[in-house]
Amino acid sequence: MRFLRGLMDRLLLIAAVVAGGLVPGFIAQYRQRLGGRLDQAKLDLAPWQHIADQYHHGDLAQLIQYHLASHDATFHAEGSVIQALVQTVQRLQLAVDALHTALWRQIAYLSTHTDTELLRATYYDWVPTFALSLEGLLFAALFALLLWLVFHALWRLVAHTTRHWHSRARR
Repeated sequence: MRFLRGLMDRLLLIAAVVAGGLVPGFIAQYRQRLGGRLDQAKLDLAPWQHIADQYHHGDLAQLIQYHLASHDATFHAEGSVIQALVQTVQRLQLAVDALHTALWRQIAYLSTHTDTELLRATYYDWVPTFALSLEGLLFAALFALLLWLVFHALWRLVAHTTRHWHSRARR
């Protein structure tokens, strides 16, 4: 049993270091894909911004209000589309800005603000890369240490419970 625990211990530690080292590369690829979405949203908004520059002194909010105030259903719908595009650009810009920080903050941000569709798309096209930066190596080591400690805590809990159960069965 001791040999099995030792083997599992070492394999888990190696796997955890590798997994922890892959996280920064995955986040970088997620960030690139997010930046691509932001660029596309800005391109989609550009013609509307050009119209706002020509007729509303560059104020997109005025252009949107002009469209929304129209009684023409098509024109009104265009106002809603422009407004959605502006909100999308703002949301994507906030996400891109949040992901141009330290790795720890990126992980914290992604743990609460992950776009699941973007996450799936990134995972589907993901090319595993191991981070060799100081921050990436430190994260890999801390991630492995945390998993290793959890493994040992669970192992001791199971061993203690099993011993307790066996001692009760003997009585």
